[in-house]
Amino acid sequence: MANIGIPVTIENFEQIILTGSKTKLVMVDFWADWCEPCKQLMPILEKLASDYSDRVTLAKIDCEEQQQLAAQFGIRSLPTVAFFKDGQPVDGFAGVEPESAIRARIEQHIPGPGDDLLQQAQQLLQQEQFDEAYAAAKQAYDLQSDNVQAQLTLADAACSVGRIEQTETLLKAIALADQDSYFQHVQSKLQLAREAADSPELRALQQQVEEQPDDLELALELATALYQAHRMEEALELVFQVLKQDFEFANAKQKALDMLNGLPKGDPLAAHYRRVLYSMMY
Repeated sequence: MANIGIPVTIENFEQIILTGSKTKLVMVDFWADWCEPCKQLMPILEKLASDYSDRVTLAKIDCEEQQQLAAQFGIRSLPTVAFFKDGQPVDGFAGVEPESAIRARIEQHIPGPGDDLLQQAQQLLQQEQFDEAYAAAKQAYDLQSDNVQAQLTLADAACSVGRIEQTETLLKAIALADQDSYFQHVQSKLQLAREAADSPELRALQQQVEEQPDDLELALELATALYQAHRMEEALELVFQVLKQDFEFANAKQKALDMLNGLPKGDPLAAHYRRVLYSMMY
């Protein structure tokens, strides 16, 4: 095994377990040479420590040699395994558990596959680099779509790039119990974006289009105004209505491409309408 564990003593336990757990999850195996179940468990722990070597450290405490440490941790039976994170015990079990159960315990306490992207998205939002934040948040969300923080971060980024409809959809999916201060922040941001996107001029133009549904030039003018007001979905829907009526009308095709190119990287709206456009072209 690449990682077979670090022997812990009274001298190094603070460095290995308390300080070490600030950068990695530390899995502490309390064992003794006379303990047969300990010998069954140890290869499982070593395998898991090897599998998660970038995020987990295996620390071993020989309770025969380190009786003072065993007493300090209140160990009553062997084997016992304790998990430390940020200097604190966060989980543990006594006896032998199957590899799958221990793996599940580990995965509860280590960063998920999208956590780095999520952190990156949040930093980019703070720096007001909204297009880049959206791309990172979308990738994080695709990796862990049931993660509330991923949902909220993507909603925040979507609102920041004017994807009002997507923001609404994401916020509606968040359960009441998870509607924390961050949820309220994004909700307020969405309300301001809605108000900014609903000007009297825009409403007047919408009224004209309703009264003159066959005026394609007017429809394109409204689509442009909607896009500028960050109402992307409505804008694209309108441009594609024009294209369906007359694929060669004026600059409708170029306008559709410009709108799609203006959407942030990873936006599912862009992927959807590109497919529609290609199906109309070929």
